Amino acid sequence: MNARRAPRRAPPHQRILLVDDHPLMREGAANWINREPDLEVCWQAANAVEALKLLRQQRPALVVTDLSMSGRNGIELIKDMRALHPGVPILVLSMHDESLYASRALRAGAAGYVMKEAGGEKLVAAVRQVLRGGIYVNPRVTEEILGTLVGRRPRNPASPIVQLSDREFEVFGLIGRGCDTCKIAAQLHLSPRTVDVHRANIKRKLGLVNSTALVHRAVHWLETEQRSG
Repeated sequence: MNARRAPRRAPPHQRILLVDDHPLMREGAANWINREPDLEVCWQAANAVEALKLLRQQRPALVVTDLSMSGRNGIELIKDMRALHPGVPILVLSMHDESLYASRALRAGAAGYVMKEAGGEKLVAAVRQVLRGGIYVNPRVTEEILGTLVGRRPRNPASPIVQLSDREFEVFGLIGRGCDTCKIAAQLHLSPRTVDVHRANIKRKLGLVNSTALVHRAVHWLETEQRSG
C-alpha cells in the first residue's frame, strides 16, 4: 500500500493588535501586514482605552501602535501594555520624529520604532524583526541611543526638547494639555514641589523666561505634534 501524504498545513498566523486613531492609517497598515501568509491583524483599536480593553481579553503575538491618540500619552500607553502583558512585544508606528521619540519609546518598553513614511515594506520588516525577538530602529537612531549611553550628546539635536528627561517630557506634554501643577502631580503620582522642580528644569533647558512662555511653548508644540500625528 502506498502511504498517503498528509496535506501540508499552512503556517499558523501571528496575530497582531493594531492601534491608531486614524481609520485610513489602520486600514493601510493592516493591508500591508495581511498580505503576508503568516501574519494577520486580528484586532484594531482607535484609542488607548480600546487597546487596553482588548489586551485584557486577548493575547496577541505583537502590538503595533501609534503614539498620538486622544486622552492618553503614547509612551504611557506602552508602559500600561507592558504591565498587562510583559511578554507581548510592542512596535511603534508613528509620524513623530524618531530622533525625539524612538529612545523614549524603547525605554518605556517598546521593541521597535518605524516611521509611517518609511512605507509598507519597512513596516513588514519591522514586524518580522520584532516577532523574532529583535529590536527594530533606524540605524541613525541606534547610533544616537548608543551615544547617549556612553554620555555623548546628540550632534545636531532636531529640537531642544530632546534635552528633556523622560519625566520632564511627560510634564511638558501635560502642560501642553492645559494641566496645572496640581493636576500633573496627581496624574504622575508626584508631589507638587517635584512638579515645580521639573517645570523649572524645562524652562532652563528650553531657554524660557517664565511660566507663561512655558505654557505657550508647550501648547504650540502639542498642537504641532497632533497635526503631524
